[in-house]
Amino acid sequence: MARLETSAEAPVPVRVVAIKLSEYIGRLGEIWIDGQVAQLTRRPGQATQFLTLRDPDANISLSVTCGRGVLPDTVAEGSRIVVKARPDYWLERGSLSMRAVEMRQVGLGELLARLEQLKKLLAAEGLFAASHKRPLPFLPRTIGLITGRASAAERDVVENARRRMPGARFRLENVATQGASAVNEIVDALQRLDRDREVDVIVIARGGGSVEDLLPFSNETLVRAVHAAFTPVVSAIGHEQDRPLLDLVADLAASTPTDAAKRIVPDLAQEQDEIAELRRRARACVHRRIEREQELMANLPGRLRTTLRGRLDRQRDEAGVARDRLRARVRTMVDAGAADLEHVRARIRALSPQATLERGYAVVRRPDGSLVRTPDEGRGPLRIRVAGGEFAATGDGAVAGGTVGSPA
Repeated sequence: MARLETSAEAPVPVRVVAIKLSEYIGRLGEIWIDGQVAQLTRRPGQATQFLTLRDPDANISLSVTCGRGVLPDTVAEGSRIVVKARPDYWLERGSLSMRAVEMRQVGLGELLARLEQLKKLLAAEGLFAASHKRPLPFLPRTIGLITGRASAAERDVVENARRRMPGARFRLENVATQGASAVNEIVDALQRLDRDREVDVIVIARGGGSVEDLLPFSNETLVRAVHAAFTPVVSAIGHEQDRPLLDLVADLAASTPTDAAKRIVPDLAQEQDEIAELRRRARACVHRRIEREQELMANLPGRLRTTLRGRLDRQRDEAGVARDRLRARVRTMVDAGAADLEHVRARIRALSPQATLERGYAVVRRPDGSLVRTPDEGRGPLRIRVAGGEFAATGDGAVAGGTVGSPA
């Protein structure tokens, strides 16, 4: 397509631009489109029907016109369809719509197959991993609740939670839980509650329904939004047999909204009963301990006397044995000392001058005490010591018959 050469001085008319747009858009040709019916207006008796086809994972939609016989009677708002259409640009109004030439409603089997494929894709990315699950708070300050306005699911959650924990606080977000706008409303409500610092846990609740009714809770956009949330999320969708993808990504999947109420708050009466039981057990344990201590204290004097008497007897016996051993040791040492002393005495006596005297020898001294060793020294008064004692004598120093001097 040739580019239009324009300027402020040489603009092109609107009709030229509109024609060029129509030609450019027309080049797309016929294509198959997958989407969800967001708005449908059936006009009985008219050849042309109008509907809005919305992308299930994004807030984007297209207008679709259907000729006679193209729109099946089973298609309604919220239906998932595939449409063979070509773009149609209306020159007069400057609007774009898709003109359907063939339309098929997606069957349940095909929907389930698509959900299974999406489930495998998200699981491969790790969105359902147990490591990403966060524990719920024991006693949440505020509970965020996303559900339909005045729905049975809302009553089940609120009433059962307050029956267990009177005064439980809720922050309600009423949204569409099925239909074309459900995903966007649920995601917006989730993000608002996730930003609220008072909200400690978020519950997404809805009653049961068909697979088509619960499709918003298996939507990829919603699943990723729950995975990205900082606040723990509880899924309470439908009945126990319902299993949307939201159950797999949520931090806790409750079987029903009533079950969710039981899981997010403790039972106050049960907790009080458990506290009372713990108090009773603690009191009984203390009483048993006190009784044992009292019994021990009552028997303590007798046990002390017995213990002390036994200990004193053992120590007395031990002291007696030690005393006897000490006496025997001292006696042995004394006897050994006496024997040694007697031996020393015998040696001293053998070496003593007295022994020599007892054999008949005498010691002669001069008055000054000096010993007389030669005859010349034996003159004058002398002192003579013999074995029996000492006596005086006078010597003249003469040698006669081998003796010196005479008795005084």
